[in-house]
Amino acid sequence: MKKTLIENGRYDEERAFYGAHDLIVKNVAIDGEKDGESAFKECRNVDAIDCFYNLRYPFWHDTNLYISGGEMTQFCRASLWYCNHVKIENVKMHGIKALRECKNVSINNCDIISPEFGWSVDNMDMKNTSVVGEYFMMRSKNLYFDNVSLNGKYSFQYIKESNFENCNFDTKDAFWHAKNVTIKNSVVKGEYLAWYSENVTFENCKIIGTQPLCYCKNLTLKNCQMIDCDLAFERSDVDASITTHVLSVKNIKSGVVRLPSVDEIICDGKEYKGEVIVG
Repeated sequence: MKKTLIENGRYDEERAFYGAHDLIVKNVAIDGEKDGESAFKECRNVDAIDCFYNLRYPFWHDTNLYISGGEMTQFCRASLWYCNHVKIENVKMHGIKALRECKNVSINNCDIISPEFGWSVDNMDMKNTSVVGEYFMMRSKNLYFDNVSLNGKYSFQYIKESNFENCNFDTKDAFWHAKNVTIKNSVVKGEYLAWYSENVTFENCKIIGTQPLCYCKNLTLKNCQMIDCDLAFERSDVDASITTHVLSVKNIKSGVVRLPSVDEIICDGKEYKGEVIVG
């Protein structure tokens, strides 16, 4: 079906495009004195090209969205919720609480500044994107990230069934309670990495920061660097191959850690049966 083109307008009414379908909006501003919310609520098959979003909740309960170019300002709160089949590229997403309870999302080459972004998302592909924000992607699943940079605390908590490659994460308390996750060829910097996680694998990664990887089940490290890491692996079940010096490891519950050198191996009881192989 041919799509209707709407171009070069300003819309500030409540639910300005409510229920619309098969639509192209281009160079449109969602902004104005009427301060209306939910411009594209309950829409389907909408292309939004080079638009400006300065009001709250523009995309809720939408299906088949393509958003390219343009800017979502800091006043564009909760920009996408409950949407399915969404492609976003070359967009500045600068409002709090973007992307929640969404499914089947593709994000490429975006600039994201958004605390509490991406909660409870199912099936997201994110590439070539920079992110600033706390509590990023909490309780989401089926994520695939490639060449994504992140700065913000408490990221990826409670995520499941996800894969990350070529990423750079500067983040505290990341991957807590994560399950069935693989991180490859990436840098992960921050305190208290991946506590209480299960079936998490780091491969060819650089891990930086104090007290990483504690209380983990079935943790795997393959050919990883560990920088400024102390008190690592406390009460964890681990199989680790490390290529750098480690400050200290503590109370490894089970498994084996292989490393070239370590300042201190702490074992406070016979119940900690993990093996440390140095050299």
